[in-house]
This record gives sequence, structure tokens and C-alpha cells, in this order.
Amino acid sequence: MTSALDLHARGVRAMNRGRHREALRLFEQARDEVAREGAVGSDLDARICASLAYVLSETGEHDAAMAVYREALANPSVADHTRGVLHSQLGLILMLRGETARALAELEAAIPLVDDRGVYARIHLNRGNVHLQRRQLPQALADFETSVAAYRGVGDEYGAAKAVHNFGYTHFLAGDLVAALQRLDEAYPTFEAEGPVMTAMADQDRAEVLMAAGLHEQGAAALAASADAYGRRRLYQRRGEAELALARSFVLTEPGRAKAAARDALRRFRRTGARAWEVRAEATLLSAEVEGGGTGPSLVRRGVGLAEELAGQGLRWEAAAARLDAARVAIRRGDLDSARELLSAVGASAKAPIVVRLLDRDARAELAAASGRRATALRHLRAGLDDLHGWQSSFGSLDLQTGVVGHGTRLGVRGLALAVETDRADVLFEWSERARMLASRVQPVRAPEDEQIAADLAELREMAAEERRDPAREAELRQRVRERAWQRQGSGEVADPVRLPELTAALDAETALVAYVVTATAAVALVVTADTTTWVDLGHRDELDSLLDGLIPDLDMAATDLPDAMGAFVRAELAQRLEGLASVLVAPVLDAVGDRRAVLTPSGVLAGVPWTLLPGFVGRPITVAQSATAWLARRTTPLRTARAGFVAGPRVARAEDEVRAAAKEWAEAAVHAGEDATAAAVSALAEAVDVLHVAAHGRHSAENAMFAGVQLVDGPWFGYDIDRLRHVPDVVLLSACEVGRSTVRSGEELIGMTTAWLHAGARCVIASPAAINDRAAYDVLVAVHQRLAAGLDPAAALAESVPAATAGSAPVPLVCFG
Repeated sequence: MTSALDLHARGVRAMNRGRHREALRLFEQARDEVAREGAVGSDLDARICASLAYVLSETGEHDAAMAVYREALANPSVADHTRGVLHSQLGLILMLRGETARALAELEAAIPLVDDRGVYARIHLNRGNVHLQRRQLPQALADFETSVAAYRGVGDEYGAAKAVHNFGYTHFLAGDLVAALQRLDEAYPTFEAEGPVMTAMADQDRAEVLMAAGLHEQGAAALAASADAYGRRRLYQRRGEAELALARSFVLTEPGRAKAAARDALRRFRRTGARAWEVRAEATLLSAEVEGGGTGPSLVRRGVGLAEELAGQGLRWEAAAARLDAARVAIRRGDLDSARELLSAVGASAKAPIVVRLLDRDARAELAAASGRRATALRHLRAGLDDLHGWQSSFGSLDLQTGVVGHGTRLGVRGLALAVETDRADVLFEWSERARMLASRVQPVRAPEDEQIAADLAELREMAAEERRDPAREAELRQRVRERAWQRQGSGEVADPVRLPELTAALDAETALVAYVVTATAAVALVVTADTTTWVDLGHRDELDSLLDGLIPDLDMAATDLPDAMGAFVRAELAQRLEGLASVLVAPVLDAVGDRRAVLTPSGVLAGVPWTLLPGFVGRPITVAQSATAWLARRTTPLRTARAGFVAGPRVARAEDEVRAAAKEWAEAAVHAGEDATAAAVSALAEAVDVLHVAAHGRHSAENAMFAGVQLVDGPWFGYDIDRLRHVPDVVLLSACEVGRSTVRSGEELIGMTTAWLHAGARCVIASPAAINDRAAYDVLVAVHQRLAAGLDPAAALAESVPAATAGSAPVPLVCFG
């Protein structure tokens, strides 16, 4: 017959791997065996009770669990070490229920009593988790460091992996997503080998990091999967925690979805009787209702009450967020005195999590604006965005930098709206720059060589070239590339936006900069020249939206080879739409622009506009810049155009003819076509030339624009490949459908293959935001090279080569980005 000691050991192994029903059965058998052996009340019996009580609590039998603990601790014959185990397990249960003050007391009572290094390691692991709940991050890190060392000292790599994982989650709460991913990745294989419950726990924390990085749908799917895994095993408390994490992550982006998830979590916590977690779920539900525009007086009362209860749990920053939510509702209701009182109760927030700091700045800006203090409001918004950029500068990945801008979108939108209300050109220009530089203020870093990323990209290319469909493997490779790129450390450097006087001083007499600002209701342009600055109202946004709706599909259709009558009709319709857009965006600014070349900094909603085809801009050198700041920075060195390289991808009619005809315009040019147009060869060519022309099928990727690319003979050449280049050309021409297209991540921020090239260091990229007709592209791009080789700059060369859109020919919506 199996002894009670062996049954307990087997139960502990099952418990540690999340197999709670199996563990419960083994612990009950162990107690039966203890009774049969006449050892009730012994130390072994007490240790079995401690384990049994934990499993009872995890499976929803909290009252029964507490009764077991009370019985065991009441036994005066229990040895000190065993009493320490009982205190530590009780602390663990209280920690899981969110009762952090009582949990700390129990865990600290346990430490001097235990004499087993494995138990000592577990106590520090659990105490670190209590500190995590209370956002006491330095204390949490210290406990996890002690735990890792103690676990490894006794050869317990599984325990050490749990502490390493929690290290990662601590870094996440501190805002260090790079270190968080590194630690979580280090621990994940150990959890994965331990079964579905431990994998679900690891996936839950990883999902929160993904959602903080802007991958809401992917993170939501992982959290939902974790919740389902817990539900199948009747771990209702754990399921509620996963649902609460889901709710929190959607508060800013989808408050309706957040409310539903928060209510689900609240039901789980009520079922398990975990009041401390109920309060957190109620606070998240409140945030979702406020974010959804709620104005009821009960929201203010609830916020104040929840803040007091959260503060009582030691959750300072959760309490601050509840007060901020209450203050926002008070402002909406016009009760500014109550809002001031609530904000004063929040206190200093310099050490708060980034989300709380940004919410605090936004609420204070909203109050200042409602009080008629617009300058104060803008000062708060400025400070909030500076905090955001300081955080972003720790990331070396363009994808990650742009993914997290959603945290600052509201500040940028509010700043733009306030700037339009000021009627001051310098303020409007400043906020035009700030809103469109939510990621591009961060100074880029050169990507270190990563053999794993190179191998994964090569496998993705091979799968595409062989038309081998394996969606699961493809998704795995894409995610691994993305997350390894995320782990790159950032520069820590942030560029200040250029000020209007600096821009004016830097402009020559032949150049005008037009900053297009589109708010929720209005469209405005600011035309800046070396002599004057002109504010131009462009009307209500509704008219602009009606013209933009369907623009890209119209451009795509006009690029196809249609029967003559149908083609003429489609292109005539497009020309009419372009004239309508020009009447809103171009005609009103022409008096101020004069006959100058134009540099445009458009709002994100204008990302797909083919500016070179708009009447009034046709034939004029036009450069579409990420920002005035970025455009000026790229002009600090002379443009290099001595060496040219050309690439023709497979299955593109006239691609090889196009690049060979264009290459003839240069005294020295290299051409890769056919079997020579491989990713490796094109990467080497790109590092060696000043001007690179790629004629290939292109594809924009809205899911992750760094996977946008052009098709080469051995598969796609991705944005991530560009990021790995040691040197890049000054001028890049992409004769490929769609790769000039950008995904608008949040606010004004754009990311696409053009942005990948500019981020890597290119001076300008000529590309199309829509499909482009092969024959039309051939004529225009050969003409562009004639002019580039003759010494014209890219914008001027393009302006002289792109014809107006007419019913008689396919449009060529090439744009010079820089």
C-alpha cells in the first residue's frame, strides 16, 4: 500500500502542475492513510492539510480551506518548520484572493520558522507576488531574485522558472516590455512542458504584454484561451483573473468589450467570495463606463468608494485611477470644484505606471480646458507625451514603438483640438508635429545581427516561394520574428519637435511646408514659407471623409486593364474624385504656396491620398514627410545619387524591361533579374548603392506592416529585412502595388514599408499607396531615372514625369515620401 508520505508527494507534483482534481484525490487518500496509521495531528498530517487547503481554495471551496488551516494551526504539537509551511500556504491562499495585507503577515511569519531551502524559495516567490499586486516593484524583484537563487540551490529548475517568469511580469508592470519578453521567453519552455494549466498561466501574462504592445486581438485571443483552460478545470478564480486582464486591456480601445469582460470577471469573483478581486473588477468596469462616455452621478460616487477600498488593499495606483475616473465624470457634469478635489487627492504620480501617468495628465488637461486655462491644459498634455516618449525610447523595434502609441493617442488628439481653438499658428504647428511624431521622436538604433530572425525570415520566404501552405507554422514564425525584434534595446534618445521659427529659418525661398491637421470635426492647413505663415480653414471634416471613402479601391480599379469604355468611365470617375479632393485640400492653400515646391505633413486620415495627382499639385515637386522635424533632419547631408541598383521580381509583366531601360540612364548601374533577384543578393545590392529601384509584386500587411514586402525569386523581402541592412540607399523607388500604403496604428502614426525604409535611414522613398498599372509605371519610372541621373532631386524628377489623371490612361499615383 502506498504510504501517506508518497501520496502527499504525488499530490504536490500534481498540484504544482495545475492538476487540481488529481491532487485533491491524492491528498484525501493521504489523510485517510494518516488516520489508518494513527498519525492524525502529526507534522506530516499538518503538511498534507496545508496542501489540501490550497487545492480546496483553488477549486472554489474557500471556507473549507480556511477550516482545514485553522484546525492544523491550532495543534500545539506541530513543529516550527511545519507551522512555517502552514503560514506560508495560508499566505499563498490570501495572496491569490487579493487579501494582500493578511498575506504579507502570514508569509513574513513563515520565513523564520522554515528550515527547508525549497520552502524558503517558495515563500519568497509568493511574497514577491504579493508585492506585485501592491505594485511594490523593487521589493518584488528582490524577493524573486532570492527565490531564483534558493530554487537553483536545491536543483529545482521548475521553481526557478516560476520566479524568472515573475521577474518578467514585474518588468512588464514597470513598463520595460523588452526585459519582460526576455524573461517570459526564458521561462516559457519549462511551463509548456508541465501541462495546460501552467501554460495557460504563462500565456495569460504574455498576453498582457502583447496587448500593452498594441496587439489587442492577438492578446485577447490568448487571454480567452487561458480563461477557457481554467474554466475546463473549474478554476473559477483563475478564470476571473484572466477575464479581468482582458477587460483592463480593452478599456481604452473598446470600452464596450471591456465592460462585458469585467462583468464576467465580477461574476467569477463573487462565486469564489474573493471580495478583494471583486473591487478590482468593479474598478475596471467603472473605467470602461467612463471611457464609454458615462456622465451619471453614480459614477462619481462609485469611483470615490472604490478608490477608498483599493487604497485599503494597498493598491495605490488602482485607487488613483478610480479617482481619476471619478474626476473625469465630474468635469463632464460641469462640477469642476469636485473634480479639483478629486485630482488633489490623487497626489503626485511621478512613480506611477505609465498608463496612470497619462490618464492623470489627460484629466488635468481636461479640467484646465474646462476652466478656460488652455495654456495649462497644453502644458499637461506636453508633459504626458514626454513621459510616453521617454518610455518608447527604451524600445529598439519600430513595430513596438508604433504599437504602444495608443497609450498617448488621446493626449495628441486633445492637444490638436485645443491647438485649433487657439487660432495661433505656432501652437497649431507644435501640436501638428507632436501628434504625428508619437513614435518618430525616438532616435532609431541599428539592429544587431540576429541569426534566429534571419533563419525565420528565410523559412517564411521558402514557404511562400514553394507555395507551401502551413498557416500554423507561418503564424509561429511571424510571431517569433516580431517578438525577437521587440527585445532589441532602444537608444534612450528622443528628438524634440522643431519649432515654427526654426522651420521658417530653415526654408528656402522656393519651398513651402503645408501641415494638414484633421480633428474630429475640422480640417485646417498651415502653410509655412520663409516669409510668412498662413492659417487656412478647410471646412468640416464630413466633406473630406466623403471624398476619402472609397479612394483606394477607386485607384486600384483604375490601375487594372479594363475594356476601353469601362476603363474610361472608371478613370473619369476617379479624376472627378481627385478634383473634389483638390478643391478641399489644394485649392485653398495655393495662394499661400504660390509657385513653390511643397513639403506636406498630412494627418493620418490622409495616408492614402495620391498627392501628385491632385489638380494644383500636378507637375509640382511634392514631398510627403512624416513630420517637419524628420524632413529637416534628413536634409543635413547632401543627397547621394552616384551609384544605382535595379531589381526585377518574378511574374511582373515588363519588370525586367523597366529596370533595364532605367539602368541605361546611369553611367554605372547593377541589375538583378530572374534567378539573380534573391533576398540575399538584393540585400547586398541595397547596402552598396545610393539609388535602389525595385520592380516587383508588393503586398501591404495591415496585421503587421513590417511584414509588408516585395516578391523576389526566392520569396518575399520584408520590412524586417530592411531593418537588418547595415547601410541603406538615399533614394528608393518601389514599382510595386501597395507597398507605399501605410497602416495608421493610432492617432497620426503610420507604419508601412515606406516607413521601414525611412526608419532605416533612407532619405526618400518613391512608392504608390495603391495598385499601379505596369505599362504606366514603366513610362513614368524610366522618365524619373532620366531626370535623377541628370541631377534633379527625387521630388522634382517625379513631378516632371507623372501625368495628370485622365479618362484616357491609367493613373500613376507615385508619391515621394521623405
